[in-house]
Amino acid sequence: MAVPFRKTSKSRRDKRRTHFKLVVPGMVKCENCGESKLSHRVCGTCGHYKSREIIKQ
Repeated sequence: MAVPFRKTSKSRRDKRRTHFKLVVPGMVKCENCGESKLSHRVCGTCGHYKSREIIKQ
């Protein structure tokens, strides 16, 4: 089985991992109550979506 001749340095390892990161989801303010919510989804606080009440509280 092949074994690396030299140890991979921390710098080289980290350069390879530059794109390996968490992504923050797109948050928007609810038009009705102003709370943060995921875009294109019903607000969990007030139950509105696109100025219409979807879930009755």
